[in-house]
Amino acid sequence: MYTRIARLNTLAEFRDYVNAPGVRIPVSPEVVPAPSGPLAQPYKLKDGRAIGNRFCVQPMEGWDGTVDGRPTDLVYRRWRKFGLSGAKLIWGGEAAAVRPDGRANPNQLMMLDYTMRDMEELRQALVKVHKEHYGQVDDLLVGLQLTHSGRFSRPNEKTKLEPKILYHHPLLDGLFGVPEDYLVMTDNEIDDLIGDYIRAAKRALVIGFDFVDIKHCHGYLGHEFLSAVSRPGGYGGSLGNRTRFLREVVAGIKSECPGLRIGVRFSCFDMPPFRPDENNVGRLLDYRDAHGRYPYAFGGDPDQPGDVKTDEPLALMKMMGEMGVELVNFSAGSPYYNPHIIRPAWFPPSDGYLPPEDPLAGVARHIRVASELKAAAPDMLCVGSGYSYLQEWIPNVAQAVVEAGMIDFVGLGRSTLSYPELPADTLAGRPLDRSRICRTFSDCTTAPRLGLVSGCYPLDEYYRSSPVAKELKRLKKPVK
Repeated sequence: MYTRIARLNTLAEFRDYVNAPGVRIPVSPEVVPAPSGPLAQPYKLKDGRAIGNRFCVQPMEGWDGTVDGRPTDLVYRRWRKFGLSGAKLIWGGEAAAVRPDGRANPNQLMMLDYTMRDMEELRQALVKVHKEHYGQVDDLLVGLQLTHSGRFSRPNEKTKLEPKILYHHPLLDGLFGVPEDYLVMTDNEIDDLIGDYIRAAKRALVIGFDFVDIKHCHGYLGHEFLSAVSRPGGYGGSLGNRTRFLREVVAGIKSECPGLRIGVRFSCFDMPPFRPDENNVGRLLDYRDAHGRYPYAFGGDPDQPGDVKTDEPLALMKMMGEMGVELVNFSAGSPYYNPHIIRPAWFPPSDGYLPPEDPLAGVARHIRVASELKAAAPDMLCVGSGYSYLQEWIPNVAQAVVEAGMIDFVGLGRSTLSYPELPADTLAGRPLDRSRICRTFSDCTTAPRLGLVSGCYPLDEYYRSSPVAKELKRLKKPVK
């Protein structure tokens, strides 16, 4: 049985636990605040542009935009909190679809001509709050994540998948109800989509975003390209073909958007789907093809499903450096079919399962793989993920990995919903507010799975006291 991190009450207890076999997470004994602490040191891009500290806010969708892809008051509230965080790198704010059929939900933001003014005002709201609280904004880098949700598109109804697939997956098709005769995207359709990405990037440049992220993670379309080993033609099979979509999008943006930086957030390892056993513990579906392999997990070992193999991620890092990609953000897996891989947590979302491993082992895996990829690309800005489960000890581990050169930026995702100022408090040397630290209750994921907006219902008073909280409680209540 694993020990919940909330029960590790002292730094000594935490250090002893994470030094155990199977975990091995580096920990700094004392967090040094600004201006001398490692987390407070600026990061300089190749052209000399400085990013003011080593915290990054990860992209988070709230399922709370308008049906035509514009931000609502809830979206503004979230982005203002990103500005309040004190982090100097804002990775995308959240995913914005490049066209309507690519939305993961009917309330996802879109980066289209008619949404440009709204998206510009949203970015400005974030920057304004940051300036009001921290003064300097010339060391703040704000990007926009561009996406097409592919297999997990739900553009019209929150509960209805309308997938765009690149190949028929032997497990995911059955798990998500994709018929055997369902049409696969053609190469011509992919060519058209490349143009949509380039046009969205041009809009982002015009309205002031510093970079765009070409999303390649979490089972969405970009990620599916990386595993399209069984797809014939120019976009499948070899790694060169599977990265052709990314290469053509990047080349088009560099040609038509001079001055716009390009980032890529990608799942640097994956595993087969997991499903709950009779005790609701996640178990890997050990599918093998005719050759005894599972080749559909990019960054996974095809001969040992569930293990990590970094040969292709390392090759992708080299390719991205040659393309001119400046920023890379490492994530993993998918929230739809192996959520404990992407987001180590003690409490599963409603459609998830109890963790099949100590969540700290999942954090350690994130750190280890990201460090290996960072070492192979020392000149690229690299962001790590999976830190939120560390809770009180986020600053100690963040300082250790940054100081050791294992990663450049520590990315914080859903924990930002309950406690956006954690980076600012860490840098100022203030004690953390334990009452606001994310405990990975997963309501921020359960709510949208049930058709509601995302938010921190346990710890954010705004959501806790809302009518939506009562509806969430009702829907979560077990049927007797």
